[in-house]
Amino acid sequence: MVLKKDKNLKLYSSISEVAKMFDINESTLRYWEKEFDILRPRKSEGGARFYKQEDVDCVRLIYHLLKERGMTIAGAKQKLKDNKETTIRQEEIVNRLKGIKEELLGIKEAFDKLNPKN
Repeated sequence: MVLKKDKNLKLYSSISEVAKMFDINESTLRYWEKEFDILRPRKSEGGARFYKQEDVDCVRLIYHLLKERGMTIAGAKQKLKDNKETTIRQEEIVNRLKGIKEELLGIKEAFDKLNPKN
């Protein structure tokens, strides 16, 4: 999943907005909060969660480890404990490569439309 950082993003996102970004349930995000100490969104007095960009970045990292790399929760926790900075860099590289792939596929599609095969 490629998520591009947008300079015009608002300061906080709701749990439903973050869940939608990653196509996961809100309950999954609440569960990840309990399991991963790096994910700590702000909460209002009423319990509503507000995710800053740093929180969204943590969700992206957790999503990458669990959903894209297929790690278990225990495995992902250990990976973050043992080598958090390297794990973050690897996820960023993978995310950038996915963005490049999407751009190249878009260029190919545009080229194919301009030069249809007869």
